[in-house]
Amino acid sequence: MAVTKIEKLPNKKPRPIEGHKPAAAVLRGVVDMVYNNAWEAKKRGELVGWSSSKFPIELAKAFDLNVCYPENHAATTAAKKDGLRLCQAAEDMGYDNDICGYARISLAYAAGEPTDARRMPQPDFLLCCNNICNMMTKWYENIARIHNIPLIYIDIPFSNTVEVPEEKVDYLMGQFKYAIKQLEELTGKKFQEEKFNEACKIANRTAAAWLKSCNYMGKEPSPLSGFDLFNHMADIVAARCEVKAAEGFELLAEEFEQSVAENTSTWEYPEEHRILFEGIPCWPALKPLFEPLKNNGVNVTAVVYAPAFGFRYETVREMAAAYCKAPCSVCIETGVEWRETMAKENGISGALVNYNRSCKPWSGAMPEIERRWKEDLDIPVIHFDGDQADERNFSAEQYNTRVQGLVEIMNERKAEREAKGEDVYTNFENTKETDWSKPTM
Repeated sequence: MAVTKIEKLPNKKPRPIEGHKPAAAVLRGVVDMVYNNAWEAKKRGELVGWSSSKFPIELAKAFDLNVCYPENHAATTAAKKDGLRLCQAAEDMGYDNDICGYARISLAYAAGEPTDARRMPQPDFLLCCNNICNMMTKWYENIARIHNIPLIYIDIPFSNTVEVPEEKVDYLMGQFKYAIKQLEELTGKKFQEEKFNEACKIANRTAAAWLKSCNYMGKEPSPLSGFDLFNHMADIVAARCEVKAAEGFELLAEEFEQSVAENTSTWEYPEEHRILFEGIPCWPALKPLFEPLKNNGVNVTAVVYAPAFGFRYETVREMAAAYCKAPCSVCIETGVEWRETMAKENGISGALVNYNRSCKPWSGAMPEIERRWKEDLDIPVIHFDGDQADERNFSAEQYNTRVQGLVEIMNERKAEREAKGEDVYTNFENTKETDWSKPTM
């Protein structure tokens, strides 16, 4: 079936909120601030750490520590087309090219391999937990050995049940207590509960604004593309406890609300189809990922990767439970429920899955999750081979062919639904908008 290239709609571009810079520019400045603060701290002779993306950073904020994020650094390096060189440098050091591309970039950088893509100070200590991925453990252990520095580690076991059991929370509370003791020994300071509480307050404010922004994907038509959220991942990862990040996301949500009222969108094309994009994007190939979708009027209105970092809580025990939930650390039932709820709320008619060579825990669960989507939602699901950082593992030709196949199936189903007078998107009776006034985990 031939597919006609979709042309851009006139007068669809959104505008900033009056009296404010565009939210995207504000948020870019927040990430720059985090890195600049780390460099300034380093110049003053203060300790600077590296942290995994979902470590309970509120604990470190109680000690006024400056922290950078190797995952964010690696993603930026890959997007700036310097990731392959660092991956190869790590392989020359003896690391297998089958391990995570983020890890290879980070290990090469930690060992002194330079890059102009994004620089961060070398670490004086490390903060790591394995809720994102168990491989983080060995990645950070190797960095600790390279620099001979302390590693503060919190073990968050895989969740075999939908609910987080109280004994697991007890286990984590004990680890929080020990991590605080290690941070006190590292800094020579006592734990400051007031600063910890303030960090938690800001983190919850940031998460609420981020989740509200993500929720606008469900509007029809959507005021954004899911690819816009990928562009803001650095802020929700690296600056959750920064007031400026909360303000930036609140401004972003306000812009989306204005776009809904004015019928504008960052997605400046007809929404012929709305899909779920599964997985971490291929950062070195963002344009090749986006182009065939844009050309066929396929907007991404559901992604699990972005809202996964928008967890909220009210107590420390709730915080511990919230940190247990990440895409790679929850049971199949939870993973399916997250995605299917989003599919229902956001009106998708198909799914595109990145079988990410760098993220085997994530990709390993996908065949079963895909099967459930097809069975429960009756949508076409197409997957492609990709990688979040190593461009050698992504083929634009294969991807284009897979997108074309998905579009053809969705076109056929759309025609059948229109002939019957049915809604062209998935539209379920239990669809509801999320109440953002309540904690979510």
